[in-house]
Amino acid sequence: MVNYEKIIEILNDNMVLASGCTEPGAIALTAAAAAEQLGETVETLQVIASGNIIKNAYSAGIPGTGLTGIEYAAALGALVAQPEKQLEVIVGITDEQLSIAKEMVAAKKVTLDLNKSPEKLYIEVIAKSANHCAKAIVAKAHTNLCYVEKDGEVVLDKRGPAAEAGAKSYNVQEELSVAKIYEFATTVDVEELKIIQQSVEVNSAIAAEGMLNDYGLMVGKSMEKEIKSGIRAYDAINYSMMIAAAAADARMAGAPFSVVTNSGSGNQGIASSVPSIAIAEYMGKNREELLRAVAISSLMAIYIKTQFGKLSAFCGATVAAAGTAAAITYMMGGGVKEMEYSVFNMIGNVTGMCCDGAKPDCALKIATCVNAAWQAALLAMKGIRVQSNEGIVDEDVDQTIRNFCVLGNEGSVELDRLMLDIMLEKANRC
Repeated sequence: MVNYEKIIEILNDNMVLASGCTEPGAIALTAAAAAEQLGETVETLQVIASGNIIKNAYSAGIPGTGLTGIEYAAALGALVAQPEKQLEVIVGITDEQLSIAKEMVAAKKVTLDLNKSPEKLYIEVIAKSANHCAKAIVAKAHTNLCYVEKDGEVVLDKRGPAAEAGAKSYNVQEELSVAKIYEFATTVDVEELKIIQQSVEVNSAIAAEGMLNDYGLMVGKSMEKEIKSGIRAYDAINYSMMIAAAAADARMAGAPFSVVTNSGSGNQGIASSVPSIAIAEYMGKNREELLRAVAISSLMAIYIKTQFGKLSAFCGATVAAAGTAAAITYMMGGGVKEMEYSVFNMIGNVTGMCCDGAKPDCALKIATCVNAAWQAALLAMKGIRVQSNEGIVDEDVDQTIRNFCVLGNEGSVELDRLMLDIMLEKANRC
């Protein structure tokens, strides 16, 4: 049975507004929570973060600053000191705050250390002023501020499995399956999909910005030029690749636009919504069909990502684009069988694409995955699927997703370590 109320709650919890890349945003949030406790000017900051956080924040642009990097994100968050703004902490920073942050980093008053525990999403910030010392920890989720202390006295402590379990009134794996996602998305009253409507509006805006101005690798704008010159065709496939890539171009370069995230990732929010938005526009779908398609792609990404983990050595665009493949089959008139086939085909194709951090070339990976989503959906609509005797694909689609997630979780530890070693060694040479 489909529990509509719980699924709407799942959507609302896993799709939130964020400014810039979520990893620098989470670092800024943690620093803000620590600095808020000081009650006076912050003098030094120590950031202790997991390898996955360092990897994803290493090269990501910070909106409205022209800056990249963990140290700047921490300094800006501490100067704002408003953790209630969540992942929008740095929205509205002043020129004075920006100048002070640059001075702090230049003076090496912000340091970075690697947290070597197995927790993939972990950020600890120790902030010191003339008279006080405070610490804040965000772990397991980008906005899960679970610990705060001031001068050795505990202010907040929500660590431990009991606190985490009590935070949610549902179990995603119990509430969702591929079949349940299809049933929910095709029958729910679309006026209940307020977060989907917001994602359409917000993520369309950053895509438009990416098409308007030069950001990052300009993957989207380059495709537009290729279409105009006749190198590429103007069709639904290229159009959706172009618009999705443009959104990632702008976001990764630090454009001052917010996004609605998916499962803690802005790029996954883009990859699980913008292609479907572009395809619906190209196909002339009405508002109801658009919202149902984006609900399918967003829920599929959430369903897979909750098993896959917030951070991994594998690219999250592959997860989000599996949702896009399912949404394409819906918009082409497919049912639950075709939707399942599209997921089989996606997992049989792009599994194993590496995540080597959040950075401008994420736009390339998103474009690639959107292309793969089309191929998966088109084959599915012909009744063609990767068979259960091939690779990690099983006979059951939900088991196939579990196989994919086991590979992404248990198989990516050494890959993550090697990639981080390469990135840090490269940084030390610069």
